[in-house]
Formats: sequence, structure tokens, C-alpha cells
Amino acid sequence: MEKKLVFGAIGLMFGNAHLEGALAYGAEVAAICDLDEETLRKSGEKYNIPEEKWTTDYHDILNNPEINMVSIAIPDQQHRKVACEMLAAGKHVLCEKPLALTREDIEAMVKATEESSAKFMVGQICRFTPAFAKAKEIIDSGKIGELYFVESEYAHDYMNIVKNSQIWRADPQRHGVIGGGCHAVDLLRWLAGDPVEVFAYGTHKLLPTVPYDDATCALLKFDEELMGKVFVSTGCKRDYTMRTCIYGTKGTIICDNTSPTMQLFVVDENDEAPHEPEIIEIDVNNHNYVKEFQVFADTIVADAEMETSVYEGAKTVEVCLAIVESATTGEKVKPNYNF
Repeated sequence: MEKKLVFGAIGLMFGNAHLEGALAYGAEVAAICDLDEETLRKSGEKYNIPEEKWTTDYHDILNNPEINMVSIAIPDQQHRKVACEMLAAGKHVLCEKPLALTREDIEAMVKATEESSAKFMVGQICRFTPAFAKAKEIIDSGKIGELYFVESEYAHDYMNIVKNSQIWRADPQRHGVIGGGCHAVDLLRWLAGDPVEVFAYGTHKLLPTVPYDDATCALLKFDEELMGKVFVSTGCKRDYTMRTCIYGTKGTIICDNTSPTMQLFVVDENDEAPHEPEIIEIDVNNHNYVKEFQVFADTIVADAEMETSVYEGAKTVEVCLAIVESATTGEKVKPNYNF
């Protein structure tokens, strides 16, 4: 068991959050890396990382034998290459979502993890969002009975970010369902299990600079008595949200990742639903990276199974790929979970 955690952060536009998690946990930060020197400088100065620990070449982290854990927060298209190299070097990896963009890449990352002595965690952050974690707790308690319908949405306007600093989001392979909608897909998988079949429609009205549909609606079949829906809009004209409704035989949960309260309806002793919900106050922390890093590090220290493992990341991407295929072909698609 490793007692000392020595950390390297690769990619700082989003990786600053992982860096904050490492510092909060007490891990030793040995290196920070970003191709953009200005981003690198700002992060180094903000978090008081000495300049000798700054690098624009991730190979400096790969070849540093002292570093035993890394975060990868770079464009999704590059996840496979860097993650597989880090795993081959025996370094524990926290990789941003989505795991990858293609079936070929997720299979390669699963294989690399299985062949490595190190652990792999995919950053499916919704599992650490307070409202969603509370919803999971309520579901598992049996309070709302058996689930029969679950739905979530990923509503995030990409209009400005795809034409400015984050053009990689406009890559044809980075369909909005895979790149952002994976949040909603993973959330429903966590709450309800793995869908066995999907059917989807898509439209393209709002983002002329991207080649993929900017709105997609997918129906998910989990089993004969449980269905779900995912709505993804990357051109919506509203504030960012992941509004989620969870329907059970004895109650309903309505929540999202940006509100300070969530609603809970539960039947009384006469099986009658209340007209007013119970309002549950909740922390607003829709990107709870400190908790995410804590789980990553604790799992390494305890030499335990990673909750958001490479398999969880792979399954989520596979469902997203199935949704995109269905919206393209007009056919039902059965996700293939054999990796």
C-alpha cells in the first residue's frame, strides 16, 4: 500500500479543479502541465506551485518515477493516448469524462487498465453532486418504492465556447450526447442500471458551427418495468442545468445540480400523494471535485475497487454511442457492454 501520494496534473483549464482536490487532500504536487504557457503560469501562481514544477510536456510527468497519481483533463480526443501511457508506467489515473469518443478507444483503455498495476477512475462528477447523491440515498432506502421512470437532461449552450477557446468541442466525433450528455446518461445508469435498448431522435437548428445534432432526445429501456429519457441540448437558450426527475411507485424526486433545494413527494399511510412536496435543502456544488479526488485517493490508499471505474466510464460512452447511432439510423440500438 502506498502511503505517500505524489500527484501530477495534466491539462489545467479543467484540471485546476483536480489540483484543488489534491491540495485539499494533502497529496504532494510534483508537477503541473499544460501546453499553454499562460494557463500554466496562472495556475502555478494561483496555487503557489514552484516554477520548477511547471512543464509544457506531459512526458516530464510520465518519466518522473516519484509521481504515482495523475489527473488527465485534456481534450477528450487525447484521453486514450495519455491515459494508456500513464497506466503502462504504473501511475494511478483520474481521467476526465467522457472516457473517450470511440468504441476502439474505450476498449483500448479498458485493456490498458486490466494490464496495469495501477487504478483508473473516470470523472463522472454527477455521482458526487450533493443533490444527486441525496437522490441516490433516497432511492436506495426504498422510500419512493420501485423505480418505473427516470429522466435527466443536459442543457448547456455551447454557442460561445465552440467558436472561441474550446473549438475541440466541435469535433464531429465529439457529439454533444457523448461529450456533455454523458453526464445525464451516467447519472441515470447510476440510479437505475444499464439500459438494454435505446431509441433517439435528433435535430440541428442552433449551432451552425458544429456538424452534429445540437438537440437529442433518447428513450431508454432498462427492463420491462423501468424506462427512462435523456434530453441533451448544446444550443439551448437558458442557463446550464441538469434537471432530473425520478419516479417511483411510492414517491417522486425532482432535483438538479444548480439549485439549493430539491423536492420529494412520498405517499402517506393511505398511499395518497401529498399536494405539496417536502423541500430538502442541499449544497450547490455541481462540480464537486474535492470529493471526487478524495474518493480517488482513498481508493488508492485502501487498495480497493474504484467506484467510477474504467468499466463504468466505458458503459456510459457505449450508451451514448448507441443513442447517436439510433438518432442517425432511426433504429433501436442495443448497447454492447462486452469490453
